[in-house]
This record gives sequence, C-alpha cells and structure tokens, in this order.
Amino acid sequence: MPTNDNSNKTNPIVAFRRYLRLQRGLSPNTQEAYLRDVGKLVAWASSAQEGEEESDHKKLLELELKDLQNFSASLHDMGIAASTHARILCGVRAFYKFMAMDGWVEQDPAELLESPIQDKHLPEVLSTAEVDMLEASIDLSKWEGHRNRAIIEVLFSCGLRVSELVNLTFAQVYEEEGFLRVFGKGSKERLVPISGKAIKELHLWYDDRCHLDIKPGEEDYVFLNRRGAHLTRTMILIMIKQQALLAGIKKTISPHSLRHSFATALLEGGASLRAIQAMLGHERIGTTEIYTHIDMSTLRQEIEQHHPRNLKTVHSS
Repeated sequence: MPTNDNSNKTNPIVAFRRYLRLQRGLSPNTQEAYLRDVGKLVAWASSAQEGEEESDHKKLLELELKDLQNFSASLHDMGIAASTHARILCGVRAFYKFMAMDGWVEQDPAELLESPIQDKHLPEVLSTAEVDMLEASIDLSKWEGHRNRAIIEVLFSCGLRVSELVNLTFAQVYEEEGFLRVFGKGSKERLVPISGKAIKELHLWYDDRCHLDIKPGEEDYVFLNRRGAHLTRTMILIMIKQQALLAGIKKTISPHSLRHSFATALLEGGASLRAIQAMLGHERIGTTEIYTHIDMSTLRQEIEQHHPRNLKTVHSS
C-alpha cells in the first residue's frame, strides 16, 4: 500500500525520472519529453501560485484538479496546437499517476483531466501503384539505387517506423522464416512479416553493399551510406521526397506515409484493427484507429452493395 511518509524520498521529479527509466524502460528521449511536460507545469505553478518560499516540488504535490484544468486552459490561451497540448497533458497525467502509486499524494488529481479535442490529421496515403511509381523512378545505375528501392519496399511491406529502419541489423532479419524482429518505442519487441519482394530487393542491395568500405562498428547495420555508416532519419526523409518529385507524385509524403500506406492497404484488404495494431507496434487500439482509414467512396459503395436495406428483393412470379 502507498504511504505518505516521504521523509526518506528524494525530489518527486527525480523519483519520476527513475521510474520512467527503470520501471517503464523508456528511451532517454521519451524520458526527457515527459520531464519537459512536467517542467511546464512547474513553471506555471511557480508563476500562478503565491507562497514563494515553497519549493517547486511541494507546489506540485498540492495541486488539485481545478489547478490542472487552469494549467490546461493556459496552454490553450497561448495558442498551443491541440496535439502538443494533448501530449503535455499526457505527461502530466503520467506524472500524477506515478505520484499516487508511489504514495506522494493520496489521490491522483489528474485522473479526470481531459485532453483537448484533436483533429484526426492523417498523413498522405500512397496506393500500391504509386509505391511502384516511386520505386520505378530510382536510377539503378547509381550506387545507392538498389539500397533506396530496398528501403522503400521494406517501409511499405513491413510498416516500419523510420527509426526502426535505420537501426535494423542483420540479426533482426529472418529470411527463411519470413519476418523481421523489430525493436520499437521503449525497446518493445515485435515480429513483422516481410514479403518476398522486400527480401529480393534486400539481396540486390547486399550485392552493392559488399563493395562499401564499412566503418568499424557499423558492420551489422543493414542500410549504410556511401561512407559505410548507418543512415539517419533525415537522410531517409530527403531521399523519399526527392523520389516523389522524380516520380511525379504531387502528394506531400514522408517515410511515415509509407507506414500509413501499409496500414491502410491492410485495412482495405480485410485485416482486423487488432492485427494491424500488432504489426505497427501500437500500445493502444485507439492509436491504430487514428492511423488507419477506409476511403469513404469505397465505404459508401460497400454499404450500397451489401447493406440489407439496399438489397433488391426478387419476387417470384
């Protein structure tokens, strides 16, 4: 049972950081993001509350739901985007959930704190034909040609995050079994099937890769640059945008567009949201619902063809 005897405890923010690292196993970047969110609340509490003699962490422990609602309102008044606003409140809720669990506060004041309503902005989606156009636009006479085709095909066939792709190693590729072993957010592991076409493109890249002068320590990475070091997210972004331009694709796309196109193709092909959730590595099904959609014209056509109210009754004479 949690207790309120904190005499032997450290600063709650320090304790929260330790919890994120040791118990949640979050990456350093994600830890810092949570702490920045709490830092915004600390700054607001310091300016909004009287009692300058109180330490910042003591103020945090005294905040109530109405205070957190006022903090949320201040974010709105500053014109912060709804998505950023919601992310900050997510960090605040995580902080107070830990505070209650660890006995710093008796009740979680953020339990009923609501997030702003967000527009479900969806990135551009590429059809399979457009992905083929993207790959066909690549100049295979260049040293990076087969590499770039393999990158696009793996992103589209496996739905990887760009961070997962740039960190992909040979030990994660199980060709005979036909899957990739991927480490996603928070180092969470998942298995993703890989298509025969993606494996073929990888082999064509491997033939070119063996001619590179690979830097020590970079030998295990699947995708390398011309200097023999593994790629960065920015390099992938630039390459995708350049190829879209060469392919005559007018949509504004990024590496994430291929991940989203993967999920959309699966959904339109009849895959369940639960299966797509597992493939994408989403913790919550709600995230999958945001990142997948059915073309409304297709949905309308399906309803008109299959809904019982629209079926014509055939009367026998």
